[in-house]
Amino acid sequence: MSSRTENWPPADAEPVSPHADAPAPGTQLAEHYAECFGCGHEVESGLHLKSAVANDMSVVSTFTVQKDHQGAPGLAHGGLLACAFDEALGSAVGNLLRRPAVTARLETDFVAPVPVGSTLHIAAKLDGGSGRKTYVSAEGRLDAADGPVALRARALFVTVGFEHFTTHGDPDALDKFRESEATETTAAEDRGWDVNP
Repeated sequence: MSSRTENWPPADAEPVSPHADAPAPGTQLAEHYAECFGCGHEVESGLHLKSAVANDMSVVSTFTVQKDHQGAPGLAHGGLLACAFDEALGSAVGNLLRRPAVTARLETDFVAPVPVGSTLHIAAKLDGGSGRKTYVSAEGRLDAADGPVALRARALFVTVGFEHFTTHGDPDALDKFRESEATETTAAEDRGWDVNP
């Protein structure tokens, strides 16, 4: 079922550019939610991904593989690595396009093992869009931005309204997003996102 032989992005996708209010290159991006397994500071064994906007308007993220992240002894769990890419790719979509989106499809190619103690550097870029769909891809390198490639991934994200999170998740999700963002001194409305409480 691999679609690696398919065109990426699909032929109907058009180029996408970052939103006019997207963070500038060099900006360190805040966690989107304190209890997020991928970036939140309140999840003790979470990934604690740190992300920033690069000069080419991609998003670069890093995380260090801890003992709690292993699958086989001494190696990162493959599902956890896919989770890291999901977080990094989603950060690129949300921060660069300034709209909430959810993962509809994620493909991950595992190129090399990722040992416990290593730091994965993930560079995610926008590849195209069509209506509510955004196509994004990333490459993960070991221990340096120019280190050996360990993983590659690509994903399809679909733009949703904030009611998606309150209907299908926590009814208080919008308030929790706002609380998390308030601790980062930027409310969702101030980010320029399409907030429909």
